[in-house]
Amino acid sequence: MLTRVDRVQVSTNEPDMVAGKWVQLLDAREVSRDKITALAANRITLDVGDCQVEVLSPDGEGRVQAHLRANLGGPFAVGFATQELDKLRIKLADQHTGFKSEGDQIFMDENDLAIAGLRLVVSQDKSRHRQGLMQNLYEVTHLTAEEQDAANTFAQVFGLNAEHFVPIKSDNYGYQGCLTLVNPDELDRIEIINPYDLDKTMGRFFARFGPSLYMCYGECDNLPLLRSRLEELAPNDWTGAREGHLDGLFIHPKALGGVMLGVSRSTFAWSWSGSPDRIEALASFSKD
Repeated sequence: MLTRVDRVQVSTNEPDMVAGKWVQLLDAREVSRDKITALAANRITLDVGDCQVEVLSPDGEGRVQAHLRANLGGPFAVGFATQELDKLRIKLADQHTGFKSEGDQIFMDENDLAIAGLRLVVSQDKSRHRQGLMQNLYEVTHLTAEEQDAANTFAQVFGLNAEHFVPIKSDNYGYQGCLTLVNPDELDRIEIINPYDLDKTMGRFFARFGPSLYMCYGECDNLPLLRSRLEELAPNDWTGAREGHLDGLFIHPKALGGVMLGVSRSTFAWSWSGSPDRIEALASFSKD
């Protein structure tokens, strides 16, 4: 029933500053300001690629305020789209899965999902024109020591075929887990991983904050242009090749108001997502 990753929610006590960073660095566009009663939050919604980023700040005591106390802000929830929102509401209710519903969205926290540290927002799928330097957002990373149980529960709640999930492991970054592809032909997923090496950056984050969302990932079909923007506006707040060939880079949390954003060139993420044959030649995306 889930079609794609269509948004990421982030929490902050400085919403205008955070929204402004996404606009400045990635040419995101602010499209609305409103409130989410279910989360006791004010919301600034930005178009980013063909997805959205919802910048949340507290509007009283609630889930967003609690997240800011525990995690100091940053990635709050991974957002998926569905073309069958009403059917999903019925399915969740029938299996006694908790959720809050408001407008054309469903909100679920770790107690609803029975997955520690994971929050979800599911929205009615809508077609959007691409905005700015990014093409899309396709992944949010969830850290947990119970990676297999979390993946199995995610599959069960949303009726996903776990056979499409892709095992993933990195000795360099010190983690293991899986990519929960919601569609085997697309990259959209949660990366559910166990950061077992507590001496590495991800492991240190996990040791401090426990099960939680860590970062997100998206695609860009003109990484050299993005690199130039970062060199100009945030020269010390990104990691990647400073010249020449470029398959991906990381934008540090300082540059985006508390969010670590990985960016891969179009289709390149298939190299670690189970289908390296789907990677398109770099020349297809060069626009210098």
